[in-house]
Amino acid sequence: MILQSLARYYEILLNDPECEIAPPGYSSTGVSFALNLSESGELLDVFPLFKLEPRGKQMVEVPRRMIVPEQVKKTSGINPNYLCENCAHILGLSDKEAKDPEYALKRFEAFREWNIEMLRQVNCASAKAVIAFLQTYNPAYGRDHPKLIPLLDTILKGGNLVFMYKGGFVHEEPAIRKAWELNQAGRHAFPIQCLVSGEVLPLARLHPSIKGIRDANPTGATLVGFNARAYESYHREQGMNSPVSEKAAFAYTTALNYLLSTSNENRKFSIGDTTVVYWAESEKKGYAKAFLGLCLPEILEGGTDKDEEGKTARDKEPEKRLKKVAEKVRRVQAMDVSRLLEGLSDNPRFYVLGLAPNAARISVRFFHGEPFDKIVEKIMKHYVDLEMIKEYEDQPSYLTIRHILDETISKNAANPQASPLLAGSLFRAILDNTPYPAALYNAIINRIRADQDDSKKYIKKIGYTRAAIIKAYLMRKYRNQPNHSIQEVLVMSLNEKSTHPAYVLGRLFAVLEKAQKEAIGDMNASIKDRYFTSACASPASVFPVLLRLSQHHISKAEYGYAIDNRIEKILNLLDVEKNPIPSHLSLDEQGIFVLGYYHQRTDFYKSNAEKETAEAPSFDNQ
Repeated sequence: MILQSLARYYEILLNDPECEIAPPGYSSTGVSFALNLSESGELLDVFPLFKLEPRGKQMVEVPRRMIVPEQVKKTSGINPNYLCENCAHILGLSDKEAKDPEYALKRFEAFREWNIEMLRQVNCASAKAVIAFLQTYNPAYGRDHPKLIPLLDTILKGGNLVFMYKGGFVHEEPAIRKAWELNQAGRHAFPIQCLVSGEVLPLARLHPSIKGIRDANPTGATLVGFNARAYESYHREQGMNSPVSEKAAFAYTTALNYLLSTSNENRKFSIGDTTVVYWAESEKKGYAKAFLGLCLPEILEGGTDKDEEGKTARDKEPEKRLKKVAEKVRRVQAMDVSRLLEGLSDNPRFYVLGLAPNAARISVRFFHGEPFDKIVEKIMKHYVDLEMIKEYEDQPSYLTIRHILDETISKNAANPQASPLLAGSLFRAILDNTPYPAALYNAIINRIRADQDDSKKYIKKIGYTRAAIIKAYLMRKYRNQPNHSIQEVLVMSLNEKSTHPAYVLGRLFAVLEKAQKEAIGDMNASIKDRYFTSACASPASVFPVLLRLSQHHISKAEYGYAIDNRIEKILNLLDVEKNPIPSHLSLDEQGIFVLGYYHQRTDFYKSNAEKETAEAPSFDNQ
């Protein structure tokens, strides 16, 4: 299913005049330098082909993307490419001679032999110039060549090189392209019935590498491959285990590499260690942009720049852009779903693919495909489930996956990263509209138990985001049990009529904490710091102590009588004479306790007008 949908998307990209994607038999790759040759094969100049792109707050040089003859998949042997290679193959220069003195020389000789054989089939001046260069150039004197010396350190870093002749790139010469395409069409390969297309076509023994996945091998990793007998069956080797044609393998890898590249207008994003790409089976690019805006609305807050020709251009001042985005995200206007979907009248199938590194291979964390309107509906349900009354007006109305995962990480950790498996399972639950993973809930409860409020480190034991996550998790878990008693407390703001013991005890703890604060003011350690975790898990052993302490606090507080009346009302809801305070609370009840505490504490600081007008954000086109 993954390969089929990517292969279909390749056909869409191929018909897009604005998309510079490689046609069959070619590859899109980064090229660092061009070697300018004379008619006799003399090296006249070396031209850098780097371009500047933003990386965080800096502008860095990256190789220029070019369509070149299809690159072979590098294995343990020596497999030279056609007219586009690194300096070890083209110049016979490398910094690896310490381990193998003939490392670069062997690759240069293989490249020379293969390329001269191919170029002799072409009758044009540029082909003759390259042949002359390969026949006369001596790698032994390469490091002393006056044209190479100024750029030698950069060249040795391993970027690709191509040839130029009289102002044009040799590999783009029509006669040379024609010879390459005839060679590709005449290759002998074993015919099989392709699992992707169903056609009988030549087998792809090795599939091209996938590049651009976060933390994966920068030279590329494999999505489909078999490299050991343990993975083979019935004496089928490598590609025979999963028979995919060369045509289909080229199509799906080219499409996926495009989605992972910086050439893709709708950029990839990361969740934990998972790199997420997405696409629609449509020529309209707005679907992907709308999906990105739904998942990460802060990205689209920054807008896009246009160059002089009206095309999308990269921001030349990323620091200023980041400040503007941060300010807009801080204010958080309601998401305008109708604006995101403007002009998208049809309903194509939409795909979301999550990929993670796994040694030299790629793991599929999740893959989801269904009509686009279903995707939108499920993402908006995720935001609705997370609706929670805010502590402050500048808190985000839409809690994204990144907001959620950040709450599972200890701020004191040396390497603060969310669990990779948790990130993938959370996103999968959103796309499938299923209960959130239990690991998410457990992580939040553990953080509440372990953390203490620390404004300097921006640590809050119980805040808006954590309360929203607890509510959303329990809502989805008990959604199919509408008459369950827990449903009455899974609301956005305070429910003063609820008699659920855990919820009422959470409210009571918030009132007792307020009594202490009004009596003492700022303190080194409040009852929340000392007793919250034990009160949440074993309330019967803690609340009698807290109620006795509260009498001292009430007597000192200026409005102690009002707090005393509030405590009495809450205790009446518990009806402790008939239903004693529970000795233990289950894990779900501990979450309800946290919700009761958060709702009550937030209610203290809301005016009557705010309480009357408090309502959920507006969700259009759900």
